[in-house]
Amino acid sequence: MTIKLGISACVLGDKVRYDGGHKASAFCLQQLAPLVEYVPVCPEMAIGMSAPRPAIRLQLDDEHKVHLVQSNNTTVDHTNAMLAFTEAKLPQLATLSGYIVCAKSPSCGMERVRLFDAKGQQLGKLGVGLYTRQLMHAYPWLPVEEDGRLFDPALKENFICRVFSCYDYQQTMQDGFSVGKLVAFHSRYKFLVMAHSPVAYRELGRLVAQAKLFAPQELQQRYLLDLMQALKNIATRKQHTNVLQHLQGFLKHGLTAEAKQELSELIHRYRQGFVPLLAPLTLLQHHLKQQPNAYVSNQRYFDPYPENLGLRA
Repeated sequence: MTIKLGISACVLGDKVRYDGGHKASAFCLQQLAPLVEYVPVCPEMAIGMSAPRPAIRLQLDDEHKVHLVQSNNTTVDHTNAMLAFTEAKLPQLATLSGYIVCAKSPSCGMERVRLFDAKGQQLGKLGVGLYTRQLMHAYPWLPVEEDGRLFDPALKENFICRVFSCYDYQQTMQDGFSVGKLVAFHSRYKFLVMAHSPVAYRELGRLVAQAKLFAPQELQQRYLLDLMQALKNIATRKQHTNVLQHLQGFLKHGLTAEAKQELSELIHRYRQGFVPLLAPLTLLQHHLKQQPNAYVSNQRYFDPYPENLGLRA
């Protein structure tokens, strides 16, 4: 089975934007495409709009409800059509492991979409695209990111980490949830979670320890939601250093004094910003080959996504 990723059709290069153009993403089309199966959606075309077409915007009515209206003629209201399409479409997206949406779009934008008041005055970049708002409400655990934010290396790495982690969890539970599967999954993800959120690391540990207090379906969804929220935090050098030192501790009895010193210094140089994360990780994995430790080697922290994406370099 392949990872299914929802995506705004314009980000794949389809000429479906209001100006007849597209917003093709080189990362999505070149690096990511061989690893996923895209599910392209253009909500505006899906409700019968043409390309090109008059621009639309988010506008509040007198009761402060958000409407999707035509910018040059606000009596043309697409809100009900968009909500009806979204309600019909969302159940078809339950197997997705992530979603890339078009930034600033009144239908697809994830954040900072221009919002107007009832008189047509701009209130600022306060809105969320009507389609994406419903998507995130229906699937609060789903990793969602905007095409523009994928130019930021840290945000891109974070999103891809969440997508592959979400997919791994979905695959683990595909044939049915069990506490045993959850314990095994959590065991593999401990250090990855620790790198993103030490607080969530402790909270998820408690959740798994108290597994029998929850109904299976509730626990299955609760863990996924909490895991995705934890991984949404950007892992800092300080937090990565903490994890690297924890992993180093598992090897302390088998390393020579010289090897310990070399590893400690490399971790310190990583924390100072002189070397990439890949440097201490590679040395750790080298030592693990010399003195195998199944628990440590199975940690998803070492390979949260395919290496050929080059996101840790």
